[in-house]
Amino acid sequence: MSADLPIRKIIHVDMDAFYASVAQLDNPELKGKAIAVGGGGKRGVISAASYEARKFGVKSAMSGSLAIKLCPELIFVKTQFDRYTEISKKIRKIFYDYTDLVEPLSLDEAYLDVTENKKGNPSASLIARDIRERIFNEVGLTASAGISINKFIAKVASDYNKPNGQKTVNPEEVIPFLEQLDIRKFYGVGKVTAEKMYQKGIFTGLDLKQKSIEYLDENFGKSGRYYYYVVRGIHNSEVKPNRIRKSLAAERTFSENLSSEIFMLERLQHIAEEVSRRLTKSKVAGKTVTLKIKYSDFTLQTRSKTLPYYISDKSVILETTKDLLYQEKMSNSVRLLGISISNLNTETKKISVKKSVSVQLKFEF
Repeated sequence: MSADLPIRKIIHVDMDAFYASVAQLDNPELKGKAIAVGGGGKRGVISAASYEARKFGVKSAMSGSLAIKLCPELIFVKTQFDRYTEISKKIRKIFYDYTDLVEPLSLDEAYLDVTENKKGNPSASLIARDIRERIFNEVGLTASAGISINKFIAKVASDYNKPNGQKTVNPEEVIPFLEQLDIRKFYGVGKVTAEKMYQKGIFTGLDLKQKSIEYLDENFGKSGRYYYYVVRGIHNSEVKPNRIRKSLAAERTFSENLSSEIFMLERLQHIAEEVSRRLTKSKVAGKTVTLKIKYSDFTLQTRSKTLPYYISDKSVILETTKDLLYQEKMSNSVRLLGISISNLNTETKKISVKKSVSVQLKFEF
């Protein structure tokens, strides 16, 4: 790392098995039991799993049928997005008691820049501990946290002592921490990329660090430069308190494959209604409509159309989706349909983001 780069105090707070934990919070009889959110029925897909269920190998994006084979005692509960949003707002309110530089990534995680904070506390580690205690006492849920000099390292660290723990990576510990880190733990390295790195003899951060920027560019495209810098502790992305939403979507997996466009259109009416509701609730509109189609053989296809004006009305969304549906003949029966709206009007709005504050290399974490 260069001593000339600004050193910040960043906290990444990640709620523990959020959706499942909310279900256990609302129904104490579920505490200590293996539960899965969503995934009910033979074609359902799991949104989240409790830690009790994860011990059996149950995880998000897994089919409910496979999950029940792994864990016969698994209890399925319905998703409750209104409830998740309600609790998420309570948690964010706690964050804002410490800093205005809060960047939510989703309902259950966020970055906080506490380099300068409302409590005047020089220790980011103590702030993180205080936030986690308040979430537990005021909301009834546990959270984990990572604390370090930038967003990348803080996010990696937050996964270290889950659930209900935290890890601090101090400035002088950054390089040793990254060098010993399994490449699969690097944020931004997915399963496919990890396998490719393994094939090239890259197993740890140290292995990655030994590769030149030219080598990484050649083998990993535009992500190569990102890998080159983050393994050296360099990640200059600021905490963005007004992060702009780029798209909004809804999709459904069906209990039986659909082979008729008439039946598909019937399902798309409900999906379009849900997308319109979310757009209205978020007070946004978009120009690009994308139809997502997953066939029975699990191949995926998308069809998009960009309009000359912003839309949020259900009827317009549905009519555009209908055009996309009949754009070409279906190559197989369909197990999933989805609609997304992108090119949102939020992208045209100017936002102001406070600049990060440069501080000395050594300070209390």
